[in-house]
Parts: sequence; structure tokens; C-alpha cells
Amino acid sequence: MVIKQQREYVSLANLDVTTKVDTDRSEEKLLISRVKNNDAAAFEQLYRLHSGRVFALCFRLAGNRALAEEFAQEAFVRAWQKIHSFRGESLFSSWLYRLTSNVVLSELRKKNHKLVNIDEINFHELHELHELQEYQHGIDDKFDTGKVMDMEKAISNLPSGARAIFVLHDIEGYKHIEIADMTGLAVGTSKTQLHRARKLLKGWL
Repeated sequence: MVIKQQREYVSLANLDVTTKVDTDRSEEKLLISRVKNNDAAAFEQLYRLHSGRVFALCFRLAGNRALAEEFAQEAFVRAWQKIHSFRGESLFSSWLYRLTSNVVLSELRKKNHKLVNIDEINFHELHELHELQEYQHGIDDKFDTGKVMDMEKAISNLPSGARAIFVLHDIEGYKHIEIADMTGLAVGTSKTQLHRARKLLKGWL
């Protein structure tokens, strides 16, 4: 009897979560419909819903706060311009984050921020970088605030190419063939960079 009741509670809890998700998606669809009709107030609401995640993605890919702010702003400008191309075949968030990734990678190329292949990095020299030394010296203090901060700092210290592949694959969930299309790298190169990025992060953490 107790087991049956527990199952009922779990089912009700899942129902509540599902209902909330469905409601959120319905509200978001309404906002998107309004944005397509040039409703700036609705777009501002979408911005508030997604700006944090968009900025985090920009920061992880660019490794620089000033660039991340610039790229996040540009991503939302593009989203406003291209909103009519969103047909609802996927989640709006998926569409927006892919658009953001493309914006960042494109802007980095324009600014001649080369996506360095991890094979080109001399790891003995890398360990001498001031940023990495700063990370190593402060690691004991950062454990007090949680491993997330350590991970974010370690990601920011990856070579730009390896960082992009790691963020796109392990954080954003893109497949290697999608990453190859977005970055212009071969699928094999994407896989190699991811493997070595993971190995490097493991050593740092």
C-alpha cells in the first residue's frame, strides 16, 4: 500500500512538472507569435528568459567578458531579424542557442581570433601563462564556492579551438557533424580536440 502511494505521489509530481513545462512552452509560443508581429515588448520578455544562458554561452566560447557582452547583444539583434525563420520544429531555445553559437564563431573569425587547434599548443608554455598560474594559486579558495567555479575557470583557460569544441559538444550537446558544419573543422579534428580538451581539463581539476 505504501509503495502504491509513493508511486502515485511520484506520478503526481511528474504531472506537475510536465504541466508547468507545457504551460511555459505555450506562453513562449505566444510571445514568439507576438514578436513575429513586431511586438518589441514580447521580444523583451524573450530576452529576459534567455539572456543569462546566451551570455554564458558567449562567454564560454569567447573566453572574454567584453567580447561575450558584444556577441550576446549581436545574437539578440540577429534573433529579432530572423525570428520569422523559426517555424517551431524545435524548441526556441535550441534555435536561439545555435544562432548564438554561429554568431560567436563568425564574429571571432572576423576579428581574427583563430580557433587554435589543440595540437598547435605547447603545453609546457601553456602552464606558464599568467591566467593559468592565477587559477592554480587560487584553486584552494575556490573549492569553498563549489566545483562549478573551478570548471568555468578551467574552461576559460583552454585553447580557443579546444574550448569551442568542448562547449559545443559537452555543454550544448551538439554532435560532431554539426560542430564540423559550424566551425569548418573536419569531424575527426573535432573528436580529437574534444578528447584532448577533456584530458587537459581533467589534469587541471
